[in-house]
Amino acid sequence: MAQAKGFNRLLLHILILGVGMFMLYPIMWLVSSSFKPSNLIFSDLSLWPKEVTLDNYLKGWSGIARVKFSTFFTNSFIVSALCVAGNLLSCSMAAYSFGRLDFSWKKVWFALMLVTIMLPHHVTIIPQYILFKQLNWIDTYYPLTIPKWLATDAFFIFLMVQFIRGLPKELDESATIDGCGKAQIYWRIILPLAVPALITTAIFTFIWTWDDFFSQLLYINTAKLYTIPLGLRLFMDSSGDSAWGVMFAMSVLSLIPSLVIFFSCQKYFVEGISTSGIKG
Repeated sequence: MAQAKGFNRLLLHILILGVGMFMLYPIMWLVSSSFKPSNLIFSDLSLWPKEVTLDNYLKGWSGIARVKFSTFFTNSFIVSALCVAGNLLSCSMAAYSFGRLDFSWKKVWFALMLVTIMLPHHVTIIPQYILFKQLNWIDTYYPLTIPKWLATDAFFIFLMVQFIRGLPKELDESATIDGCGKAQIYWRIILPLAVPALITTAIFTFIWTWDDFFSQLLYINTAKLYTIPLGLRLFMDSSGDSAWGVMFAMSVLSLIPSLVIFFSCQKYFVEGISTSGIKG
C-alpha cells in the first residue's frame, strides 16, 4: 500500500510538472527568443538558441523614435506608483466608512458600489473621454491617475470592506475610550491591521497599471510620455518589418518588476485574499 501511494504521488507530481512546463513554455520561448538573432527567432523554435546575442537588449534599451526605453520604464513607474498610492488611500478610506461607520443610506450606497463592479468598462469609455477632454487632460497622466485618488475601483473597496469587517470592533471601542476619534482609529488601528489587504491591493493595482495598454493608448499621444506597453508597440511596424527580437528583449525586462513585486509579497498577497474571502 505504501509503495502504491508513493507511486501514485510520483505520477501526480510528474503530471503537475508537465502541465506547469506546458503553461510556462511561452514565457521560456520568449526569454530564449530575446537572445536569438532576428533571422533565427521563427526558424529555430528550440528553447536553447543555437546562437546567442545581446544585440536585442542593447538596441532595445537605446530606444526608438528618439526616446530611450529607460524613459518608458520611468513613465510606467511614475504612473503605477501614483495609482498604487491613490488606491491605497482612497479605497481604504471608503472601505473604513462602509465597514465601520454608520451614515444615511449606507446599504444603498454600498449596493450601488457593487453594481459598478458588474458594469463593463467599455460602457464608460466615451463619457470619460469627453469629460477628460473638456478638462484638457488628454495627453497627460491625469486620466490614468486622478480617478485612483477618488476610490473608483470598487473591487478593492469591497476587498478591504470584507477584511475590515473581520477585525474585532472591541478594538475601536477601546480606542474610543482612550480618546481616539474616527480618523485616529482609521490611521492607528485599522490600517496597521489591514496590511495584508493593502498589500493585495497594491500588487493588483501595480500589475494592472503596469500592463495596461488600452487606457494609455487612449489618453497618451506624445512619445516622451509613453509607458512600457506603448513603447513596445513602437517596435511593431504595420508594413511588416517589425523588430521582433528587440521587442521580445524589452518584453522580458518589462516582466521583471511585476515578478519581483509579486514573489516578494506573495505571503501577504495570499493572506489578504484568503482572509478577505473567509471573513465577511
